[in-house]
Amino acid sequence: MIELIPAIDIIDGKCVRLSQGDYGSKKIYNENPVEVAKEFEANGIRRLHVVDLDGAASHHVVNYRTLEQIATRTSLIIDFGGGIKSDEDLVLAFENGAQMITGGSIAVKNPELFCKWLDQYGSEKIILGADVKDRMIAVNGWKDESTKELFPFLKEYIHKGIQKVICTDIACDGMLQGPAIDLYKEMLVVHPDLYLMASGGVSCIGDIKALHEAGVPAVIFGKALYEGRITIKELYDLM
Repeated sequence: MIELIPAIDIIDGKCVRLSQGDYGSKKIYNENPVEVAKEFEANGIRRLHVVDLDGAASHHVVNYRTLEQIATRTSLIIDFGGGIKSDEDLVLAFENGAQMITGGSIAVKNPELFCKWLDQYGSEKIILGADVKDRMIAVNGWKDESTKELFPFLKEYIHKGIQKVICTDIACDGMLQGPAIDLYKEMLVVHPDLYLMASGGVSCIGDIKALHEAGVPAVIFGKALYEGRITIKELYDLM
């Protein structure tokens, strides 16, 4: 079955969601992300995607204490992203409980450093963040578009050893209008062995089932769960 990975996005230590990466659209769902994580764990979830949105905007890790609280109070396997721009940020994430980190902007702006991390920590711990807008890679918390096209960007990093990729179609994210299934299918046709984590647009349990049927290995979702469009019981039935 497709791997289920709920997301906790953090601003000011609180669990929030944005729409299409717009910080002005912030909606707070819980003042205490640890409570959210513990509920996930109690209902059979094993993996968690934590995003430091303050970090993504300020170019260095900010909410590492919240990461540490989630990691020490649950046994969830956490991947962490947002603001990881230096060796110090990377060490901070790992020391505070992340088992994996996701690098997006850094892979575009400082590929030498990102590749050093990949060589040092291995493809099990380093995830490539490939967030796209009109098939162009977006950076800096999605505020800026790079000159990198998705498929050449993917090919380059898979050649360098990347095995895990989180791909968010920004046009879909937080909109609850369905994920970019055709894009993910295309990615898997070109790279059938890729551990692709589809992110953005999931609106109901049917979207997760459709991704599973399309052969997508994993799905990251958040807003649909927080808005009650997907229930924990529905997720439990998929496990």
